[in-house]
Amino acid sequence: MTSQSHYPTYDVMREKEHWDKHTRAIVEDRLDPEPEYRYLSLPEAETLRAVCSILAGDYRNEPIRFVLSHIDRHLHSNIGEGQRKQGVPPVRILIKQAIQAFDFMAMSRWQTPFHQLKEDQQRQIMIELSENRADPPYVWTGLPQTEVFNKLLTLTVEAYYSHPLIWSEIGYGGPAYPRGYIRTAIGQLDPWEAEKER
Repeated sequence: MTSQSHYPTYDVMREKEHWDKHTRAIVEDRLDPEPEYRYLSLPEAETLRAVCSILAGDYRNEPIRFVLSHIDRHLHSNIGEGQRKQGVPPVRILIKQAIQAFDFMAMSRWQTPFHQLKEDQQRQIMIELSENRADPPYVWTGLPQTEVFNKLLTLTVEAYYSHPLIWSEIGYGGPAYPRGYIRTAIGQLDPWEAEKER
């Protein structure tokens, strides 16, 4: 993704001294997520790594490692869900069973675990899942395919776009508190904000 960035030399972490201590600690923790998983097993995490990489379109270790850590913490905390459709299992069960289904599909088609498939094979399964036509259908009994896809996509995107490396690449200046914005007219940038380089 770096090669596509309009801000190739921008680094949001150069602004960290302008953030309050609590915010700075939260953002810095995203650069060095916990190495151990609390809810996922290592094989489950490897399958999920492949899924999240496909969904984010990014195979770099740094942001995807944080995505996995974020999802693992979310599942481990077992906090309530804002809403869930009737018949859809709780997210902890949904993700665990979906990971098993990915591996079962991969093994039944190519005799290979999902995380070891070629990228185009992984993508094929994800597209089928998003279109509610993943085979064999009995693997997904009790797991609504589009709900699985949407939940995985939501968890991936919310973590991926909260990583400082990605902030830098999209030109996001990070938390504005307590400094705030001064130049607020359309097209104006504060001195600390990213400017397009190309």
